Amino acid sequence: MAEKIITLPIIDLSTSDPTATAKSIHQACVECGFFYLVNHGIEDELFTKVFEESKKFFSLPLHEKLKLTRKEHRGYTPLYAEKLDPSLTGTVGDSKEGFYIGPMHDLEESSLNQWPSQEVLPSWRPTMISYHEKAVSAGRRLISLIALALNLDESFFEKIGALRSPSAFMRLLRYPGEPAALHEEAYGASAHSDYGMITLLATDGVRGLQACLE
Repeated sequence: MAEKIITLPIIDLSTSDPTATAKSIHQACVECGFFYLVNHGIEDELFTKVFEESKKFFSLPLHEKLKLTRKEHRGYTPLYAEKLDPSLTGTVGDSKEGFYIGPMHDLEESSLNQWPSQEVLPSWRPTMISYHEKAVSAGRRLISLIALALNLDESFFEKIGALRSPSAFMRLLRYPGEPAALHEEAYGASAHSDYGMITLLATDGVRGLQACLE
C-alpha cells in the first residue's frame, strides 16, 4: 500500500486574528495532529547557534559526555540508552544520543540542570538558556490559541495555573543514522506519543521524521 503524503498546515503565531488562527489550529489537530509554526519569535540566528552548539557537544569524546550522564531527567543519554516503544523486541534501543535541559523558572529547578564546562564549550549554556526561554514564550502564546480552539477563554490555562510553573523540558538529539548491527531492526526514535501539553520540534532540515495519523 502506498504511503499517503499529507501537507501539514502552517500556523502563524503573530496573527492579528486569533479567532481565525484558533480555528486553523483546531482543524490541524483534528485532521493530522501536527502543524508548522511560523513567526514564533525565535530568530534564525539563534536556531543556527543552537544546532552548532549541540553538534559541538555530541562531537565530544564519549568519556566527556558521560560526565553529564542523565540524572533527575537532566543531562546526557548515550546511544541505545532509551527505547521509546517498549513493545519492540530484538532491538538494543533507539539509535540516538540526547541531552535533557529542564525548567529554569526558579532556582531549585534550575539547579538540577547539568551543563558542559565553560572551558570546553564556553557559549553552550547561554545559548541553550536563551533558546529555552524563547521556546517557552512561544509555547505560552500557542497554548492561549489552543484554549480558543477549544472554545475556552484565551487565558484559561493561565488562570487555572497550568502555566504558573511549566515543566518545560528541552531535548537536544543526535541521530547517527547507523544501525547497531545489520541483523537488527534499528530506529532513531521508535514509535511513541509525547508526554505533556505540547511539543515544539525544531529540525536541521535533514529528512527522517514520520508522523502516524492512525
